[in-house]
Amino acid sequence: MSILERVKAALPTLPPAEQRVGKLLLQDPRAFATLPVTELADRAHVSKPTVVRFCRSVGYDGLTDFKLKLAGSVNEGVPFVHRAVDEDDKPAELIVKVIDNAVAALLHYRNDAASHAFERAIVALSEAGRQGRRIEFYGVGNSGIVAQDAQHKFFRLGVNTIACSDGHVQLMSATMLGPGDCAVVISNSGRSRDLLDAAEIARRKGATTIIITASGSPLAQIGLMPGQILLAVDHPEDYDRYSPMVSRLLHLTAIDILTTGVALRLGQKLRPMLQEIKRNLRSKRYAS
Repeated sequence: MSILERVKAALPTLPPAEQRVGKLLLQDPRAFATLPVTELADRAHVSKPTVVRFCRSVGYDGLTDFKLKLAGSVNEGVPFVHRAVDEDDKPAELIVKVIDNAVAALLHYRNDAASHAFERAIVALSEAGRQGRRIEFYGVGNSGIVAQDAQHKFFRLGVNTIACSDGHVQLMSATMLGPGDCAVVISNSGRSRDLLDAAEIARRKGATTIIITASGSPLAQIGLMPGQILLAVDHPEDYDRYSPMVSRLLHLTAIDILTTGVALRLGQKLRPMLQEIKRNLRSKRYAS
């Protein structure tokens, strides 16, 4: 829940004086984040301590803490860099804003993630793993890195898996898929032509496509088709950011959920192999 959503929800439970502060905030959040406490109190026709009490009533340490979090929530930020930061932010402010932005997005996703869709995806991936079918991860650009991370996690489960970030290779690989195989397609925007083509080919060949993208996007429509699976990942980060951050964290989290679910379904026979991998990796360490 965002700061403004939290204030709207709490407003009816607040004392009348604090309600006036909340209404002032909702009328102009940007001004509230920059005005001194004296002016805020004057505009709301309350005392300065009432402004501070309002901030504490809605879950913050005080006015300074509230205004810092509010600024990260309502500012447009620095174009192409990060929506929550400003040009003149100090390192201490960057730490708070970037982490708070990520945590808020993760909590929002925790509440919105469709458990039934994850259940279907975990079942499909587990069956593909048990039967020795192919599990392929497709992504381009930043999503291609997430696809590589997914392949790195899944191959340790002893399943037949690859990651593709080249559009031509994706098309060729999708063409060789068949019933029982899974293609996991990862995209921030859901509008990449390469991924749309690969997902459509995989679907036509009878593979189960598991789409990790923003709901309402063209790629998401493929995940809504019969027999396919959409794991919608919505976030406030726009697609013009030079280096997407929140979307990458959410996609990695979705992959972690899938990996954990599949590992649990593959059961006890998987654990001796994982233990052996750990033992072999210890020999590569130079320091104890």
